[in-house]
Amino acid sequence: MRFVDEFRSGELARKLVHELETLVEPGRAMKFMEVCGGHTHTIYKHGIEDLVPAEIDFLHGPGCPVCVIPMGRVDDAIALAERPEVIFTTFGDMMRVPGGRGSLLEAKARGADVRMVYSPLDALELARRNPDREVIFFAIGFETTAPATAITLLRARAEGIRNFSAFCNHVTIGPPLKTILDSPGLQLDGFIAPGHVSTVIGTRPYDFMARDYGKPVVVTAFEPIDILHATVMLVRQLREGRCEVENQYTRVVRRDGNPRALAVLEETMELRDTFEWRGLGWIERSALKLRPEFAAWDAEVRFELPGTRVDDPKACQCGEVLVGAIKPWECRVFGTACTPERPIGTCMVSSEGACAAYYNYGRLAKRRERVPA
Repeated sequence: MRFVDEFRSGELARKLVHELETLVEPGRAMKFMEVCGGHTHTIYKHGIEDLVPAEIDFLHGPGCPVCVIPMGRVDDAIALAERPEVIFTTFGDMMRVPGGRGSLLEAKARGADVRMVYSPLDALELARRNPDREVIFFAIGFETTAPATAITLLRARAEGIRNFSAFCNHVTIGPPLKTILDSPGLQLDGFIAPGHVSTVIGTRPYDFMARDYGKPVVVTAFEPIDILHATVMLVRQLREGRCEVENQYTRVVRRDGNPRALAVLEETMELRDTFEWRGLGWIERSALKLRPEFAAWDAEVRFELPGTRVDDPKACQCGEVLVGAIKPWECRVFGTACTPERPIGTCMVSSEGACAAYYNYGRLAKRRERVPA
């Protein structure tokens, strides 16, 4: 890759769309789940849904790290933030995620010391500068962001910084995909697997999807040409009767992932017995917690948390959007009571949320006029 323009070429896009048109069997509907919210935004920002043949339908998966955090864990974060000795740090998109007691942004307005950071290392630097305060980092995300938390923990231990801790909410991609595949009645023909996660874990963890469930998988990046190419690869597999895990993102992703990133994760974290996911409920061995050796930097060990479970608002259908059961515009409150300015659910808050993608790029109705390729 030299320039991003190479991956937004109109000429190349037309060639890929033409190839799709030759591969697709007229009248044979195909549903592909793009697991990552970044893919969803690319699809609707660049109008890919309108370019591909009508037989192809994209559904949205649980790959938005902010969207899958349940309301109860947000309330736990607010409880930590409201402690007078605490500086609570978080990525920006978590500030507005609603819990049962409001959001972290609202807690900040009430007087809690909540600060946005760009990296867990920023939170560690705050701990260095404020030795009389407890600095907690809200650690969220899939395997993409977990290594950064792991490296920060190792540095905190090496430097003996004891007023830093992590509230660990890192999740893993495989178990929710298995839960979706086990869901009755959900018909999917293939998966567009997340690129950023795969830079860490590789393509091997998706083997079970092809082997045990007969679903082709293509790992891809986030530019429009990447996603069109991945779609061609999926359709070609179906046309040829193959079922494999293929890697379109060869410029970054390797079969066995990033061994150094996996090593720091293994050193600092281990799987939880179970974890609650928004829209998917409790899933066994689907999230990470800090190892006992890092208890001194584990906010769940050091501080008392409410630990209550909070049901999603009845009007919100984020859970159904996250598993591809409905499109965002099918939600009862989409674009009316729930907007990016006043979100009810996480899918409208996050920059990777499917509802935000639909809202921001004009996908407000079921029927869209198709643009000729």
